[in-house]
Order: sequence, then structure tokens, then C-alpha cells
Amino acid sequence: MMAESERSTRQRRRNSMVIPLDFRLVLVGKTGAGKSSSGNNILGRDAFGAAVSQSSVTRECCKQSDVVYDRQVTIIDTPGLFDTSLPQQTVKREIAKCINMSAPGPHAILLVIKVGPFTNEEQDAVRQVEEIFGEDAWKYTIILFTQDEQTGPDIERQLEEAGPELQSILRKAGNLYHVLNNDKTNDRGQALDLLEKVEEMVTNNEGQFYSNYNYLQVVEMLNKRESALREFYQKQMEEKILAVESKYKKMLSEVQQEHEKVEKRLRSEQQEVKRYYCALESGVRHVVEQTVPTDSMEDILKFHEALKLKFTS
Repeated sequence: MMAESERSTRQRRRNSMVIPLDFRLVLVGKTGAGKSSSGNNILGRDAFGAAVSQSSVTRECCKQSDVVYDRQVTIIDTPGLFDTSLPQQTVKREIAKCINMSAPGPHAILLVIKVGPFTNEEQDAVRQVEEIFGEDAWKYTIILFTQDEQTGPDIERQLEEAGPELQSILRKAGNLYHVLNNDKTNDRGQALDLLEKVEEMVTNNEGQFYSNYNYLQVVEMLNKRESALREFYQKQMEEKILAVESKYKKMLSEVQQEHEKVEKRLRSEQQEVKRYYCALESGVRHVVEQTVPTDSMEDILKFHEALKLKFTS
């Protein structure tokens, strides 16, 4: 009865606020935890280059979107946060890109942990996530346990037997977690269950996404840079349009000059034809005076042909 009352209360609360139909989700966690595979699983397609070996894991921050169960889902996949093979400066740049791509802030941070022993490397990765997003981000965090056929389905028992470190992380996240079997990507119910948990968490957060001072700064920076870049391209476009206009005006001018030249040539030839035949006409009397009654028109024309140079020269 109590559970039904809680569900009714949550439903009334959900109905009383506007829940976004688009979700920004950030995948974080140690190298090899299954972030890229989880992103592919959620979107239902090969959106991220999932690793087939430790040497080929995703190293660059990547953003992909798709419609999943009538929701516009945007996922930001991050490089391994504890990847010792990457220079720290490279990791910092990728994290900055992650914040840029998820601005104005993620609706959920999915902390990806592979089912199994919770290692020191994973603990360090969690600490780095806290450093990047801050303590307040736990309200917007869902622990995403990834498993395969070998790890088995009994996640509840494994969590009960988990050490204090993992138990502490679960408490920070409000014991909100989800299990993804990335060997069963055709089981679309997994993605729906996760998105419903994200939606419930967003409802509990009064429809808000996660933000902090860094995100506010990033939003301001992105807006300024976007405005500056748009202004730059607008100026470039105007300059290019003027250059094209100038080019074609020159071509039209050259065509006009050529047109005038052709017209001048036409008039000259017309005048020459007129002069030629006027000269012939002026000699007609002289021609006919030299004919006899028996001459045909053909004879007269031949005679005229013989004399025309004299009259036209």
C-alpha cells in the first residue's frame, strides 16, 4: 500500500512539471569499463568505436545523438579518465571538450563500472570524476554496471558482497544504478529501463540538468565564440559575394565591350554592302546603254559583272 502511495505521489509530481524529451548523458569511468559499448547499446547502433582490445579503446571525446523510445538522446563518450598512456594535458583537453559537448549541462552522468572486483584503478577514476564535475554531481549520477555472459546475472548478490569503497559510491549516488549486458544489444528493454531511471531522476531533480560554475563559464564562452564565429563567417560571406559580383561585372564589361565591337563590325559590313550595291546601281545606265535589243537579262548581268570592278573601285 505504501509503495503504491509513493508511486502515485511520484506520478503526480511528474505530471505537474515539464520533463524534457531530450536527454544529455555523459559516460564516464576508467579505461576498458565499457563506456563506448554502453553508448552503442543505449542508442541501438554502432555510434562509438567500441574497443576490441585494451590498445584500441576510445581516446577522444565523442558526441552522438539519436531518437530512442521517443526521446532525443545525446550521449557524450569520454576517453579513459585514468589512462596512463595518455599525457595528462591530453586528458584535460578531452575533458574540456566533454564539458563543451554536454553544455549547458548533462541530465545524467553515467558512471560506468564493470561488474567484478572494484579495483584501485576504478577508485582513482571515480575520484577524478569527482574532481571534474564536483560533489554536487552525485545527485545527477547513475552507476552503470556493465556485464557480459561470463560475469553472470546475480548483480544483487555481488553488490551485497561489495567492499566499503563501492558501497560508499553507491550511497553517494543514492543507490541509483542500472545493469547493462553489452553482449545483448538486441534486448532493447535494457535501454528503455535505463531511460526511465534517467527520467525519474530528472523528475526528482525538478526537471533540471546538472550545472556548476564551470558549465556556466563554458556556456558563456561557447555563446561568445559561436557569435564571433558566425560574425566571422558572415563577414567572409559578404566579402566573397562582393568578390563574385566584381568578377562577373568585369566579365559583363568585357562581354559588353566585345558586343560593342561586334556591333561596330556589323555596321561597317552593312555600310560596305550598301556602298558596293549603290556603286553598282550608279553604273546601271552605262551598262544598259551598251546593250542591244537581242541581249537577255543573263547577257546583261554577265556584261555588268565584267564592268562592276570599274564602277565599284
